[in-house]
Amino acid sequence: MKTKLSKPLGCIILASGLAFGHAAGAGPQDDTLRAAMSGEILNLDYLYTTRREYIILAQMTDATLFTMNPANQQIEPGVASSYEFVDDMTIDVQLRKDVRFHDGSSLTAADVAYTYNWIIDPNSESHAQALISRWLDHAEVLDEHTVRFHLAAINPLIIRDMAQRVMLRKDGSYHQGDQVDHEAMALNLNGVGPYRVVRFNPGVELVLERFDDFFGDAPEIGNIVVRNIPDMGTQQAELMSGGINWMFNVPLDVARSLDARPGIDHLAGPDLRVSFIVLDAGGVAQPDGPLTDLRVRQAMNHAINKPEIAEFLMGGGASEPIYSACHPVQFGCTQDVQRYEYDPDRARELLAEAGYPDGFSLDLWAYRERPKAEAVMADLEAVGIDINLRYVQLETLNQARASQDIAAYIGTWGSSGVADTALIARVHFSDTSDRHLSGDEEVVEWVLSAEQTADQELRFDYYQQAIARIAEQAYWVPLVSYSADYLVTSDLEFPLDDDGVPRLQNARWK
Repeated sequence: MKTKLSKPLGCIILASGLAFGHAAGAGPQDDTLRAAMSGEILNLDYLYTTRREYIILAQMTDATLFTMNPANQQIEPGVASSYEFVDDMTIDVQLRKDVRFHDGSSLTAADVAYTYNWIIDPNSESHAQALISRWLDHAEVLDEHTVRFHLAAINPLIIRDMAQRVMLRKDGSYHQGDQVDHEAMALNLNGVGPYRVVRFNPGVELVLERFDDFFGDAPEIGNIVVRNIPDMGTQQAELMSGGINWMFNVPLDVARSLDARPGIDHLAGPDLRVSFIVLDAGGVAQPDGPLTDLRVRQAMNHAINKPEIAEFLMGGGASEPIYSACHPVQFGCTQDVQRYEYDPDRARELLAEAGYPDGFSLDLWAYRERPKAEAVMADLEAVGIDINLRYVQLETLNQARASQDIAAYIGTWGSSGVADTALIARVHFSDTSDRHLSGDEEVVEWVLSAEQTADQELRFDYYQQAIARIAEQAYWVPLVSYSADYLVTSDLEFPLDDDGVPRLQNARWK
């Protein structure tokens, strides 16, 4: 077995195996990495996209004011060299002087201010608008290399948002006189990243080459070709023939099968996505339902064999059981919580104590990873809970949840690659969320309080209290973290980072 696994809390370069013949012109021979992506690529402008494929591309073609070190989750300089809080509502950002766009022009404060002001403009319709407008009133040019950000609200994630969501655009990029063109960068991207676009055939192929004037560390591979190949079987055939060097989101059975072939390696690393069961503890859908009893919720936690699900269904050894309502590497995700180890006998005892010695019937909703959902169902049925698995499309689940018709569902959350508890907590434990089924207003208060201070120690304390209460009261059944599974040719070294985001710009040939 050649599978290589990354440590959950470290960054390690993984790839080994036997060399094999590639198709002519593939790989190191012409210094071209060929990658396959299933999701259709139609728009290169990350300000107007959200999918994982677009995140991967944006990190190659674009750059942000700051960067996030995936090994330690620390903010580091990017296009910006430093920042300073002038007061609670004002931030000055100093820019590097050696940053160039792919058209050769130098980046200045006017470009940065234009980008941010355009994002929060109601006419922009940018996908980043809701996030940035939460805290930004407007950006102002102080001098050629200094931008002042006037805040609309205190938000502890401001610098993190700058590091992860806002790719910089040249002043006037979306305007032709009085006319607005939302798709100006969709096909002809002018970024400041380590690779520039040479050719783009939407839905077919994207060709990138190393940008020699990139301000940061130059990538080692000179060219990257990204091919849209929707069919996983076709991707496998291309990998085996040498037509591609890299594929991701690989099903575990496929990854293990191809790993046995010479010249192909299965890489598995951690991902920030987690899976969990949300329980109707507050009686939102069923006011007098069994899930309003703490003992029943504790029984469900004890009933599920999370280590087995992680090892055999989620992939690669990078998936792990979780016990908190967040990912263990996220800021604020305390692990000092009540843990419910797999113990079906204790689960049966708790059900009997709660008045359900013969169990009860429960609709359990799910929308992805059916084998995992069926394993959860089997474990719950083994302790006497009669499960009706409602396996549906996400939109159907969303509609039922909005109508308060769901007592229990298996959810997942990836936090948009952000290693902070804020996003998962805000979405699932705010008083306006239809995902909040606990009815615990103190948890809501802690979550909101954590968002209203920039004091990191205080934020951690608030999240620690909220996460500990969620576990103590068994409002959720935390299940497992996800594994990011890849197949690569053995001549490629591809680093796996703790946040699960693939960074093709960091790949190199052996």
